Amino acid sequence: MRTTTQSTRGETLSRQDQFEAIKRRIHGKLVDKLDLSRVGDLKGDVLKREIRMVVEHLCDAEDTLLNRQERDRIVDEVLDETFGLGPLELLLKDPKISDILINGPKNIYVEKNGTLQKTDVEFRDNKHLLQIIDRIVSRVGRRVDETCPMVDARLEDGSRVNAIIPPLALDGAAMSIRRFGSNPLKLEDLLNYRAFTPEMVMLLEGCIKARLNMVIAGGTGSGKTTLLNTLSSFISHEDRIVTIEDAAELQLQQDHVVRLETRPANIEGAGAVTATDLVRNALRMRPERIIIGECRGGETLDMLQAMNTGHDGSLTTIHANTPRDAIGRLEVLVMMAGFEMPIKAIRSQIAGAVDVLIQANRLQGGPRRVTAITEIVGMEQDTVVMQDIYKFNQEGVDEKGKAFGHFECTGVRPTFMKKLEAAGVRLPSSAFRQRVMMQA
Repeated sequence: MRTTTQSTRGETLSRQDQFEAIKRRIHGKLVDKLDLSRVGDLKGDVLKREIRMVVEHLCDAEDTLLNRQERDRIVDEVLDETFGLGPLELLLKDPKISDILINGPKNIYVEKNGTLQKTDVEFRDNKHLLQIIDRIVSRVGRRVDETCPMVDARLEDGSRVNAIIPPLALDGAAMSIRRFGSNPLKLEDLLNYRAFTPEMVMLLEGCIKARLNMVIAGGTGSGKTTLLNTLSSFISHEDRIVTIEDAAELQLQQDHVVRLETRPANIEGAGAVTATDLVRNALRMRPERIIIGECRGGETLDMLQAMNTGHDGSLTTIHANTPRDAIGRLEVLVMMAGFEMPIKAIRSQIAGAVDVLIQANRLQGGPRRVTAITEIVGMEQDTVVMQDIYKFNQEGVDEKGKAFGHFECTGVRPTFMKKLEAAGVRLPSSAFRQRVMMQA
Protein backbone atom coordinates (compact mmCIF):
# COMPACT_ATOMS: atom_id res chain seq x y z
CA MET A 1 0.00 0.00 0.00
CA ARG A 2 2.83 2.40 0.95
CA THR A 3 4.68 1.58 -2.28
CA THR A 4 1.59 2.42 -4.35
CA THR A 5 1.12 5.72 -2.52
CA GLN A 6 4.78 6.67 -2.98
CA SER A 7 4.57 5.74 -6.65
CA THR A 8 1.45 7.87 -7.16
CA ARG A 9 3.08 10.79 -5.35
CA GLY A 10 6.19 10.43 -7.51
CA GLU A 11 4.08 10.41 -10.68
CA THR A 12 2.27 13.55 -9.48
CA LEU A 13 5.55 15.34 -8.80
CA SER A 14 6.91 14.18 -12.13
CA ARG A 15 3.80 15.46 -13.92
CA GLN A 16 4.06 18.82 -12.16
CA ASP A 17 7.76 19.12 -13.04
CA GLN A 18 6.92 18.18 -16.61
CA PHE A 19 4.18 20.82 -16.69
CA GLU A 20 6.58 23.52 -15.44
CA ALA A 21 9.20 22.48 -17.99
CA ILE A 22 6.66 22.73 -20.82
CA LYS A 23 5.53 26.14 -19.58
CA ARG A 24 9.11 27.47 -19.44
CA ARG A 25 9.83 26.07 -22.91
CA ILE A 26 6.72 27.67 -24.42
CA HIS A 27 7.48 30.97 -22.72
CA GLY A 28 11.02 30.91 -24.14
CA LYS A 29 9.69 30.16 -27.64
CA LEU A 30 7.17 32.98 -27.27
CA VAL A 31 9.94 35.49 -26.50
CA ASP A 32 11.94 34.28 -29.53
CA LYS A 33 8.89 34.35 -31.80
CA LEU A 34 7.57 37.81 -30.89
CA ASP A 35 8.03 40.54 -33.46
CA LEU A 36 8.84 43.37 -31.04
CA SER A 37 8.41 46.06 -33.69
CA ARG A 38 4.87 44.84 -34.37
CA VAL A 39 4.07 44.33 -30.69
CA GLY A 40 4.80 48.02 -30.09
CA ASP A 41 1.99 48.94 -32.50
CA LEU A 42 -0.61 46.82 -30.68
CA LYS A 43 -2.30 47.84 -27.48
CA GLY A 44 -4.40 46.42 -24.66
CA ASP A 45 -6.85 43.64 -25.51
CA VAL A 46 -5.74 43.41 -29.16
CA LEU A 47 -2.18 42.60 -28.08
CA LYS A 48 -3.36 40.02 -25.52
CA ARG A 49 -5.53 38.30 -28.17
CA GLU A 50 -2.61 38.13 -30.59
CA ILE A 51 -0.25 36.72 -27.96
CA ARG A 52 -2.88 34.20 -26.79
CA MET A 53 -3.17 32.86 -30.35
CA VAL A 54 0.61 32.48 -30.56
CA VAL A 55 0.75 30.63 -27.21
CA GLU A 56 -2.10 28.31 -28.22
CA HIS A 57 -0.28 27.48 -31.45
CA LEU A 58 2.92 26.75 -29.48
CA CYS A 59 0.95 24.43 -27.17
CA ASP A 60 -0.44 22.56 -30.17
CA ALA A 61 3.08 22.13 -31.53
CA GLU A 62 4.31 20.42 -28.33
CA ASP A 63 4.97 16.69 -28.65
CA THR A 64 3.88 16.06 -25.06
CA LEU A 65 0.20 15.19 -24.76
CA LEU A 66 -1.70 17.87 -22.88
CA ASN A 67 -5.33 17.58 -21.89
CA ARG A 68 -7.63 20.54 -22.42
CA GLN A 69 -7.42 21.71 -18.79
CA GLU A 70 -3.60 21.62 -18.79
CA ARG A 71 -3.45 23.42 -22.13
CA ASP A 72 -5.73 26.22 -20.91
CA ARG A 73 -3.73 26.50 -17.70
CA ILE A 74 -0.44 26.80 -19.60
CA VAL A 75 -1.90 29.49 -21.86
CA ASP A 76 -3.18 31.48 -18.86
CA GLU A 77 0.06 31.16 -16.88
CA VAL A 78 2.28 32.09 -19.84
CA LEU A 79 0.11 35.17 -20.42
CA ASP A 80 0.40 36.02 -16.73
CA GLU A 81 4.19 35.75 -16.98
CA THR A 82 4.19 37.92 -20.10
CA PHE A 83 1.74 40.67 -19.12
CA GLY A 84 1.03 40.27 -15.43
CA LEU A 85 2.69 39.30 -12.18
CA GLY A 86 3.19 35.60 -12.78
CA PRO A 87 2.00 33.31 -9.95
CA LEU A 88 0.51 36.30 -8.09
CA GLU A 89 -2.18 36.80 -10.73
CA LEU A 90 -4.15 33.82 -9.36
CA LEU A 91 -4.22 35.42 -5.90
CA LEU A 92 -4.97 38.92 -7.19
CA LYS A 93 -8.05 37.61 -8.99
CA ASP A 94 -9.58 36.43 -5.69
CA PRO A 95 -11.57 39.37 -4.21
CA LYS A 96 -11.72 37.70 -0.79
CA ILE A 97 -7.94 37.97 -0.31
CA SER A 98 -7.02 41.19 1.50
CA ASP A 99 -3.26 40.70 2.04
CA ILE A 100 -0.59 38.71 0.20
CA LEU A 101 2.59 38.01 2.19
CA ILE A 102 5.60 36.49 0.42
CA ASN A 103 8.44 35.06 2.52
CA GLY A 104 10.82 33.89 -0.17
CA PRO A 105 9.87 32.11 -3.42
CA LYS A 106 8.25 29.04 -1.82
CA ASN A 107 6.32 30.48 1.15
CA ILE A 108 3.33 32.60 0.21
CA TYR A 109 0.60 33.42 2.73
CA VAL A 110 -2.69 35.29 2.29
CA GLU A 111 -5.20 36.84 4.63
CA LYS A 112 -8.63 35.61 3.59
CA ASN A 113 -11.84 36.33 5.50
CA GLY A 114 -9.78 37.69 8.39
CA THR A 115 -7.53 34.65 8.83
CA LEU A 116 -3.95 34.02 7.67
CA GLN A 117 -3.36 30.87 5.63
CA LYS A 118 -0.56 29.39 3.52
CA THR A 119 -1.15 28.88 -0.22
CA ASP A 120 0.13 26.34 -2.75
CA VAL A 121 1.33 29.15 -5.03
CA GLU A 122 5.10 29.24 -5.58
CA PHE A 123 7.72 31.03 -7.64
CA ARG A 124 10.28 28.95 -9.53
CA ASP A 125 13.17 30.42 -7.55
CA ASN A 126 14.40 33.65 -6.00
CA LYS A 127 15.40 35.02 -9.42
CA HIS A 128 11.82 34.58 -10.64
CA LEU A 129 10.49 36.41 -7.58
CA LEU A 130 12.99 39.26 -8.09
CA GLN A 131 11.82 39.62 -11.70
CA ILE A 132 8.21 40.08 -10.56
CA ILE A 133 9.23 42.58 -7.86
CA ASP A 134 11.24 44.55 -10.40
CA ARG A 135 8.25 44.55 -12.77
CA ILE A 136 6.02 46.02 -10.04
CA VAL A 137 8.37 48.78 -8.89
CA SER A 138 9.52 49.80 -12.38
CA ARG A 139 5.91 50.57 -13.34
CA VAL A 140 5.82 53.38 -10.78
CA GLY A 141 9.29 54.71 -11.59
CA ARG A 142 11.12 53.13 -8.67
CA ARG A 143 13.92 50.62 -8.41
CA VAL A 144 15.13 47.84 -6.16
CA ASP A 145 18.66 46.43 -6.19
CA GLU A 146 21.60 45.78 -3.83
CA THR A 147 22.24 49.50 -3.37
CA CYS A 148 18.54 50.17 -2.68
CA PRO A 149 17.19 46.86 -1.28
CA MET A 150 13.95 48.26 0.22
CA VAL A 151 11.13 49.85 -1.76
CA ASP A 152 7.52 51.02 -1.42
CA ALA A 153 5.36 50.82 -4.55
CA ARG A 154 1.77 50.25 -5.61
CA LEU A 155 -0.24 48.16 -8.04
CA GLU A 156 -2.54 49.62 -10.68
CA ASP A 157 -5.59 49.25 -8.42
CA GLY A 158 -3.91 51.25 -5.63
CA SER A 159 -2.86 48.27 -3.50
CA ARG A 160 0.30 49.09 -1.57
CA VAL A 161 3.44 47.02 -2.02
CA ASN A 162 6.56 46.77 0.13
CA ALA A 163 9.54 44.67 -0.93
CA ILE A 164 12.90 43.90 0.62
CA ILE A 165 15.54 41.81 -1.11
CA PRO A 166 18.88 40.18 -0.25
CA PRO A 167 21.31 40.92 1.32
CA LEU A 168 18.86 42.43 3.86
CA ALA A 169 16.35 39.57 3.45
CA LEU A 170 18.26 36.44 4.41
CA ASP A 171 15.88 33.76 3.08
CA GLY A 172 15.16 35.27 -0.31
CA ALA A 173 13.19 38.33 -1.31
CA ALA A 174 10.17 39.22 0.84
CA MET A 175 7.15 41.21 -0.30
CA SER A 176 3.83 42.26 1.19
CA ILE A 177 0.82 43.42 -0.83
CA ARG A 178 -1.92 45.27 1.07
CA ARG A 179 -4.87 45.08 -1.28
CA PHE A 180 -7.52 47.68 -2.00
CA GLY A 181 -9.08 46.07 -5.03
CA SER A 182 -10.71 47.59 -8.10
CA ASN A 183 -13.97 48.05 -6.16
CA PRO A 184 -13.06 49.77 -2.88
CA LEU A 185 -15.34 49.37 0.12
CA LYS A 186 -18.11 51.94 0.24
CA LEU A 187 -20.04 53.39 3.15
CA GLU A 188 -22.81 50.79 2.79
CA ASP A 189 -20.25 47.98 2.96
CA LEU A 190 -18.73 49.30 6.20
CA LEU A 191 -22.20 49.65 7.72
CA ASN A 192 -23.02 46.07 6.71
CA TYR A 193 -19.76 44.90 8.32
CA ARG A 194 -20.74 46.89 11.45
CA ALA A 195 -17.53 48.88 11.41
CA PHE A 196 -19.61 51.74 12.87
CA THR A 197 -23.25 52.73 13.39
CA PRO A 198 -25.53 55.00 11.30
CA GLU A 199 -25.43 57.62 14.10
CA MET A 200 -21.64 57.69 13.96
CA VAL A 201 -21.79 58.12 10.18
CA MET A 202 -24.20 61.06 10.55
CA LEU A 203 -21.76 62.77 12.90
CA LEU A 204 -18.71 62.12 10.70
CA GLU A 205 -20.53 63.34 7.61
CA GLY A 206 -21.48 66.51 9.49
CA CYS A 207 -17.87 67.02 10.58
CA ILE A 208 -16.66 66.76 6.96
CA LYS A 209 -19.29 69.21 5.71
CA ALA A 210 -18.52 71.64 8.55
CA ARG A 211 -14.82 71.48 7.56
CA LEU A 212 -13.53 70.16 10.87
CA ASN A 213 -9.95 68.87 10.88
CA MET A 214 -9.85 65.13 11.49
CA VAL A 215 -7.15 62.58 12.30
CA ILE A 216 -7.73 58.84 11.85
CA ALA A 217 -5.62 56.73 14.22
CA GLY A 218 -5.11 52.99 14.23
CA GLY A 219 -2.66 50.12 14.04
CA THR A 220 -1.43 48.23 10.99
CA GLY A 221 -4.32 46.69 9.06
CA SER A 222 -6.99 48.46 11.12
CA GLY A 223 -8.61 50.04 8.06
CA LYS A 224 -7.34 53.63 8.37
CA THR A 225 -6.96 54.20 4.63
CA THR A 226 -10.29 52.53 3.84
CA LEU A 227 -11.96 54.79 6.39
CA LEU A 228 -10.19 57.84 4.95
CA ASN A 229 -11.43 56.94 1.46
CA THR A 230 -14.97 56.52 2.78
CA LEU A 231 -15.00 59.83 4.66
CA SER A 232 -13.61 61.65 1.63
CA SER A 233 -16.80 60.75 -0.26
CA PHE A 234 -18.60 63.39 1.86
CA ILE A 235 -16.33 66.18 0.57
CA SER A 236 -17.99 68.58 -1.85
CA HIS A 237 -17.09 68.16 -5.52
CA GLU A 238 -16.49 71.92 -5.63
CA ASP A 239 -13.52 71.73 -3.23
CA ARG A 240 -9.95 71.66 -4.53
CA ILE A 241 -8.23 68.73 -2.82
CA VAL A 242 -4.49 68.05 -2.72
CA THR A 243 -3.43 64.56 -1.58
CA ILE A 244 0.10 63.71 -0.42
CA GLU A 245 1.25 60.10 -0.09
CA ASP A 246 4.39 57.96 -0.06
CA ALA A 247 2.72 55.48 -2.43
CA ALA A 248 -0.49 56.77 -4.01
CA GLU A 249 -3.36 54.58 -2.81
CA LEU A 250 -6.20 56.96 -2.00
CA GLN A 251 -9.19 56.58 -4.31
CA LEU A 252 -11.13 59.83 -4.12
CA GLN A 253 -14.31 60.20 -6.16
CA GLN A 254 -14.08 63.97 -6.62
CA ASP A 255 -13.00 65.55 -9.92
CA HIS A 256 -10.91 68.42 -8.56
CA VAL A 257 -8.08 66.40 -7.01
CA VAL A 258 -4.32 66.96 -7.33
CA ARG A 259 -2.39 63.81 -6.36
CA LEU A 260 1.20 64.18 -5.16
CA GLU A 261 3.64 61.38 -4.34
CA THR A 262 6.99 61.46 -2.57
CA ARG A 263 10.14 60.36 -4.37
CA PRO A 264 13.09 58.43 -2.90
CA ALA A 265 16.68 59.44 -3.53
CA ASN A 266 18.42 58.27 -6.70
CA ILE A 267 21.46 56.00 -6.82
CA GLU A 268 23.74 58.94 -5.93
CA GLY A 269 21.62 59.69 -2.87
CA ALA A 270 20.19 62.91 -4.31
CA GLY A 271 16.83 64.02 -5.67
CA ALA A 272 14.62 62.86 -2.80
CA VAL A 273 11.30 64.68 -2.40
CA THR A 274 9.84 64.21 1.10
CA ALA A 275 6.31 64.59 2.42
CA THR A 276 7.46 67.79 4.15
CA ASP A 277 8.50 69.23 0.77
CA LEU A 278 5.15 68.32 -0.74
CA VAL A 279 3.11 69.76 2.14
CA ARG A 280 4.96 73.08 1.84
CA ASN A 281 4.45 73.09 -1.91
CA ALA A 282 0.77 72.16 -1.53
CA LEU A 283 0.19 75.32 0.52
CA ARG A 284 1.06 77.32 -2.61
CA MET A 285 -1.42 75.41 -4.78
CA ARG A 286 -4.55 77.06 -3.37
CA PRO A 287 -5.91 73.89 -1.75
CA GLU A 288 -9.21 73.97 0.11
CA ARG A 289 -8.46 70.64 1.74
CA ILE A 290 -5.15 68.84 2.21
CA ILE A 291 -5.20 65.08 2.73
CA ILE A 292 -1.99 63.33 3.84
CA GLY A 293 -2.18 59.57 3.42
CA GLU A 294 -0.18 59.07 6.62
CA CYS A 295 1.88 61.35 8.86
CA ARG A 296 5.17 59.62 9.65
CA GLY A 297 7.62 62.41 10.38
CA GLY A 298 8.36 66.11 10.35
CA GLU A 299 5.60 66.87 7.83
CA THR A 300 3.22 66.61 10.81
CA LEU A 301 4.26 70.07 11.99
CA ASP A 302 3.54 71.58 8.57
CA MET A 303 0.22 69.76 8.48
CA LEU A 304 -0.82 71.15 11.88
CA GLN A 305 0.22 74.64 10.84
CA ALA A 306 -1.85 74.32 7.66
CA MET A 307 -4.86 73.23 9.73
CA ASN A 308 -4.33 76.24 11.99
CA THR A 309 -4.00 78.75 9.17
CA GLY A 310 -7.09 78.45 7.01
CA HIS A 311 -6.94 74.99 5.46
CA ASP A 312 -9.92 73.68 7.41
CA GLY A 313 -11.37 70.29 6.65
CA SER A 314 -8.01 68.58 6.24
CA LEU A 315 -7.55 64.87 6.95
CA THR A 316 -4.68 62.53 7.75
CA THR A 317 -3.92 59.18 9.42
CA ILE A 318 -1.35 58.15 12.03
CA HIS A 319 -0.34 54.95 13.80
CA ALA A 320 -1.70 54.82 17.36
CA ASN A 321 -3.71 52.35 19.44
CA THR A 322 -5.89 54.78 21.45
CA PRO A 323 -6.95 58.44 21.09
CA ARG A 324 -4.67 59.43 23.97
CA ASP A 325 -1.78 57.55 22.35
CA ALA A 326 -2.55 59.46 19.14
CA ILE A 327 -1.87 62.78 20.91
CA GLY A 328 1.47 61.46 22.17
CA ARG A 329 2.30 60.17 18.69
CA LEU A 330 1.55 63.58 17.17
CA GLU A 331 3.88 65.19 19.72
CA VAL A 332 6.73 62.84 18.77
CA LEU A 333 6.17 63.40 15.04
CA VAL A 334 6.24 67.19 15.50
CA MET A 335 9.58 66.86 17.34
CA MET A 336 10.95 64.98 14.31
CA ALA A 337 10.71 68.24 12.33
CA GLY A 338 13.96 69.24 14.09
CA PHE A 339 12.78 72.41 15.83
CA GLU A 340 13.27 73.02 19.54
CA MET A 341 9.75 73.65 20.80
CA PRO A 342 8.41 73.44 24.37
CA ILE A 343 5.97 70.58 24.87
CA LYS A 344 3.20 73.00 25.84
CA ALA A 345 3.56 74.81 22.51
CA ILE A 346 3.37 71.51 20.63
CA ARG A 347 0.25 70.44 22.51
CA SER A 348 -1.28 73.86 21.95
CA GLN A 349 -0.69 73.43 18.20
CA ILE A 350 -2.38 70.01 18.30
CA ALA A 351 -5.34 71.21 20.37
CA GLY A 352 -5.86 74.20 18.09
CA ALA A 353 -5.52 72.26 14.83
CA VAL A 354 -7.30 68.92 15.34
CA ASP A 355 -11.02 68.87 16.06
CA VAL A 356 -11.84 65.16 15.93
CA LEU A 357 -9.88 61.93 16.45
CA ILE A 358 -11.28 58.73 14.96
CA GLN A 359 -9.81 55.55 16.42
CA ALA A 360 -9.91 52.39 14.27
CA ASN A 361 -8.82 48.96 15.51
CA ARG A 362 -8.54 45.47 14.12
CA LEU A 363 -9.92 43.19 16.82
CA GLN A 364 -9.07 39.56 17.52
CA GLY A 365 -10.30 37.29 14.75
CA GLY A 366 -10.25 39.99 12.09
CA PRO A 367 -13.25 42.36 12.60
CA ARG A 368 -12.41 46.04 12.14
CA ARG A 369 -14.28 48.59 14.22
CA VAL A 370 -14.25 52.33 14.79
CA THR A 371 -13.60 52.05 18.52
CA ALA A 372 -13.86 55.75 19.38
CA ILE A 373 -14.90 59.11 17.96
CA THR A 374 -13.22 61.63 20.24
CA GLU A 375 -13.43 65.41 20.33
CA ILE A 376 -10.38 67.48 21.23
CA VAL A 377 -11.85 70.20 23.42
CA GLY A 378 -8.76 72.33 24.07
CA MET A 379 -6.00 72.78 26.65
CA GLU A 380 -6.15 72.67 30.45
CA GLN A 381 -2.77 73.78 31.80
CA ASP A 382 -0.32 71.45 29.99
CA THR A 383 -2.84 68.73 29.08
CA VAL A 384 -4.85 68.27 25.90
CA VAL A 385 -8.48 67.80 26.99
CA MET A 386 -10.47 65.14 25.12
CA GLN A 387 -13.91 63.58 25.40
CA ASP A 388 -15.35 60.46 23.76
CA ILE A 389 -18.62 60.95 21.89
CA TYR A 390 -19.05 57.37 20.69
CA LYS A 391 -17.03 54.28 21.58
CA PHE A 392 -16.93 50.52 21.13
CA ASN A 393 -16.65 48.22 24.13
CA GLN A 394 -15.40 44.69 23.53
CA GLU A 395 -17.26 42.08 25.61
CA GLY A 396 -15.37 38.94 24.71
CA VAL A 397 -14.50 36.42 21.98
CA ASP A 398 -16.98 33.99 20.40
CA GLU A 399 -16.47 30.27 19.66
CA LYS A 400 -14.92 31.14 16.26
CA GLY A 401 -12.26 33.29 17.90
CA LYS A 402 -13.78 36.61 16.80
CA ALA A 403 -14.13 39.51 19.19
CA PHE A 404 -17.59 40.92 19.83
CA GLY A 405 -19.01 43.82 21.78
CA HIS A 406 -21.27 46.84 21.48
CA PHE A 407 -21.22 50.46 20.37
CA GLU A 408 -22.40 53.02 22.85
CA CYS A 409 -23.07 56.74 22.98
CA THR A 410 -21.42 58.37 25.99
CA GLY A 411 -24.09 61.05 26.33
CA VAL A 412 -21.59 63.87 25.67
CA ARG A 413 -22.80 66.59 23.32
CA PRO A 414 -19.82 67.87 21.27
CA THR A 415 -18.76 71.48 21.72
CA PHE A 416 -18.38 71.84 17.95
CA MET A 417 -22.14 71.54 17.39
CA LYS A 418 -22.33 75.28 16.67
CA LYS A 419 -19.91 74.81 13.78
CA LEU A 420 -22.07 72.01 12.41
CA GLU A 421 -25.22 74.10 12.67
CA ALA A 422 -23.49 77.07 11.01
CA ALA A 423 -22.67 74.75 8.09
CA GLY A 424 -26.34 73.73 7.81
CA VAL A 425 -25.86 70.33 9.48
CA ARG A 426 -28.74 69.44 11.81
CA LEU A 427 -28.37 66.37 14.01
CA PRO A 428 -31.21 65.19 16.26
CA SER A 429 -30.63 65.59 19.98
CA SER A 430 -31.34 61.86 20.36
CA ALA A 431 -28.08 61.18 18.48
CA PHE A 432 -26.19 62.04 21.69
CA ARG A 433 -28.44 60.37 24.26
CA GLN A 434 -26.46 57.98 26.44
CA ARG A 435 -27.27 54.41 25.46
CA VAL A 436 -26.04 51.16 23.93
CA MET A 437 -26.57 51.58 20.19
CA MET A 438 -25.71 48.29 18.48
CA GLN A 439 -24.17 44.91 19.13
CA ALA A 440 -21.29 44.02 16.83
